[in-house]
Amino acid sequence: MRFLTDFADQAVILPIVLAIGLALLAQGWRRGAVAWLLAITATFAAMLALKMFFLACSSTFGTADIRTPSGHVAAATVVAGGLAGLLLRGRRAALLFAVVAAILIGGTRLGLRMHSATEVVIGAGVGLAGTWALLLLAGEPPPQLEARRIALIAAAVAVVFHGFHLPAEAHIRSTALRLAHLLAVCQSAELRL
Repeated sequence: MRFLTDFADQAVILPIVLAIGLALLAQGWRRGAVAWLLAITATFAAMLALKMFFLACSSTFGTADIRTPSGHVAAATVVAGGLAGLLLRGRRAALLFAVVAAILIGGTRLGLRMHSATEVVIGAGVGLAGTWALLLLAGEPPPQLEARRIALIAAAVAVVFHGFHLPAEAHIRSTALRLAHLLAVCQSAELRL
């Protein structure tokens, strides 16, 4: 399970996102490259906001089942779904690949006891929303787009960076707790007295 889940680590996903954006630009699809980067960035920003909120406020709202929504699932969902949508030229293919990625990575996150089912579902939902936004923003791919080359680039980058890890979760957690304390948000009435 660890082997599979590592493909969705930010140390693998971020280089893939950059490589695909550059490959789309190199093939002359500027709109696709901009849509790709915007949708992925928006997905990651939404996950960051959700993670910070739940980390800072989970004790206030009593949400024991939600500590930190799964960024691995969101990232895998939007990247796999978005890439399929751009390269296979279809919304059905995009959503199918996105759902398969969410199930595979979500299963590993549950199996490794890194997340609850609710956290996995939240990550999948954000990733699916990002995939849908990407498809709407990108429009139709140009006929000269070499899908096979882009897929090979994504696979090569994934293989090269697989096994590397970024300590993003620890930084997000400490930042969320510092911000909550600094801004005095999400504190119950008894903590403020």
